[in-house]
Amino acid sequence: MIKWLVSLLGLFVVLVGFLLTETIDLEYPNHFPEPVYDFSNNKLTEQKVKLGKALFYDPILSLDGSISCASCHSPYNAFAHTDHDLSHGIDDKIGIRNAPPLFNLAWQNLFMWDGAINHLDMQALAPITSPSEMGDSLLNVISKLESSNKYRTLFDEAFGDSTITGQRLLLSISQFQLTLVSGNSKYDKIREGLDTFSTQEKKGYDIFIASCSSCHSEPLFTNGDFASNGLEIDSTLMDYGRGSITKIKSDSLLFKIPSLRNLAYTKPYMHDGRFEKLREVLNHYTDDVVNYGRENSSSRLEKNLKLSNNDKSDILSFLKTLNDQDFVFNKKHRER
Repeated sequence: MIKWLVSLLGLFVVLVGFLLTETIDLEYPNHFPEPVYDFSNNKLTEQKVKLGKALFYDPILSLDGSISCASCHSPYNAFAHTDHDLSHGIDDKIGIRNAPPLFNLAWQNLFMWDGAINHLDMQALAPITSPSEMGDSLLNVISKLESSNKYRTLFDEAFGDSTITGQRLLLSISQFQLTLVSGNSKYDKIREGLDTFSTQEKKGYDIFIASCSSCHSEPLFTNGDFASNGLEIDSTLMDYGRGSITKIKSDSLLFKIPSLRNLAYTKPYMHDGRFEKLREVLNHYTDDVVNYGRENSSSRLEKNLKLSNNDKSDILSFLKTLNDQDFVFNKKHRER
């Protein structure tokens, strides 16, 4: 009888554990394509998302306990950073690039401005171990987490036991980042038949489609590729973008094409944050493009765009429809 009760109790514990870790579906708009992220190897659960969120906001991931992921990726800025043009790390170290926003990551194959990381589950390892960012090692981070009752409990809830590994840490951070879906802007409501463009927004949309959509394609407003942005290279940073990773000459000065969603919250702009205003970005594309001899190349941006001042105003009006207030002010994504 006692053995039977023990077996029944064990079965009950297993069943409760299964229910507590039941998978959840990623929610996204009907007009979005299917995600490219393979969820079969990292199925979303409330417990793993909770763990990933805790890790994302905790400076325990940095060597001196001063920098968290959120230090450069604030929820109030669509998970970008607006205080300075280049990312800052431990010991007041400064990186070479602007911190990009984090949203709609389930639709991306390559990460970082240069595409150095080819899977979201590995992305967090780069800033954690970068000397100019969090400056720690994965083994040291694991050691710190193992000393925390809080994290032993969170890992137990997420994985069924309190074992803390690098793989589990990275998978959990991915889980939280995957839930950062921005798809409820005015543009999205228009796609769903719930709103309409103003006259100026519609003009801007038509100009945008004709002039910008080959790189910033709907509905994500990036094609996920790399292209020249026609900027003069910064003589101090000497950042060659994708070419620094592939060592292919034709990839020199190509950078990942960013999404144009939530631009109202993510200034400054470009890979090095050199522009404070969107009008400056448009002025660059009409007046100052440097092609570096890229004629007949696949970089797309080979010469200045032909846009009048009125065209620019119309485009800016359209770009405002891509701002997703519901995403930026979603309390579910914040630390508390």
